[in-house]
Amino acid sequence: MSLSGDVCVVTGACGFLGKNLVQLLLEEEKLAEIRLLDKTVQPELVRDLEDKRGETTLSFFEGDIRNADLLRRACQGASIIFHTASLIDVTGRVDESELHGVNVKGTQMLLETCIQENVCSIIYTSSIEVAGPNPHGDPIFNGDEETPYSACLKFPYSRTKKEAEELCCRAQGEALRNGGRLATCTLRPMYIFGAGCRFTLGHMRDGIHNGDVLRRMSPRKALVNPVFVGNVAFAHLQAARALRDPRRRALVGGNFYYVADDTPPVSYSDFNHVVLAPLGFDIQERPTLPFPVLYLLCFLMEMLQMMLRPFVRFTPPLNRQLLTMLNTPFSFSYQKAKRDLGYTPRYGWEEARKITTDWLALMLAKERAHMKAK
Repeated sequence: MSLSGDVCVVTGACGFLGKNLVQLLLEEEKLAEIRLLDKTVQPELVRDLEDKRGETTLSFFEGDIRNADLLRRACQGASIIFHTASLIDVTGRVDESELHGVNVKGTQMLLETCIQENVCSIIYTSSIEVAGPNPHGDPIFNGDEETPYSACLKFPYSRTKKEAEELCCRAQGEALRNGGRLATCTLRPMYIFGAGCRFTLGHMRDGIHNGDVLRRMSPRKALVNPVFVGNVAFAHLQAARALRDPRRRALVGGNFYYVADDTPPVSYSDFNHVVLAPLGFDIQERPTLPFPVLYLLCFLMEMLQMMLRPFVRFTPPLNRQLLTMLNTPFSFSYQKAKRDLGYTPRYGWEEARKITTDWLALMLAKERAHMKAK
């Protein structure tokens, strides 16, 4: 069902996923208005979108997701919220209180605003990390939404995303002030890649400093299934269309869906190599140290971090949770999203890989030029 004539809000609209989602909405739908909410609105994005907006009004709301007045102004008269805004932190650089404030409190305030302003649908962007892996490194191969698993989340980022997910689930069916009911849908994308991914860019930079050799942090057998950002954006659009459809709203509302595509299962390290190999990068044959030794080193660094915390801010480059994630097979199917949302990947693997590698080639030229200028 079309979203034509609707007013939608995209939180985190200037982020990696948010930008791709806004561009897709402009291409696919004739929305009356798209409201872009982000902590910092980038002038270059404003200029780029102005050339693509057609008859759709673009409005920009700059500020913190925890600002009640900002949320009220952004949500007035809107019918759909795409809540992609989040603090992402896998290394422990961000205080847990700040993660909780943005990821949990911000989501709670947004849900409360939806009820006050009669916004009838919200799609929440969660993360594969709310599912695990657990500290034991128990694997999942091609799991689904019904796969039993003891997650036992230890990492603050994962916990805050899970808590926000639960808030959205509980808000399903909440009464709006106009007598309507709120419908919620949660999407759990795999590791998202594509043009603009700062994590892939970071791995490329590390490889440059290592003589164009990527460091191997995960064994080949630790298979995961990364997902292209364009396909994740399309899954969000399909979720909104499903909630817009009276026949599917009750089926989809209150549920979560894994979002993957047809990217071949591969380890995190080997994925980086696949997209960077055409640019001349090699990869280490095996990790520098065995997993048990790295795990012990991570434990010792975490203890040192705890002891130094009252005096100095120290963030280890690797922690036990991240190490476990990099070394655990953890893949999921998108068949439930296909069945309920009508989601099928828009981009095949070869096209997604080419888009990513072409962007990395541009960034590589800039990185090398920057290094020469030093």
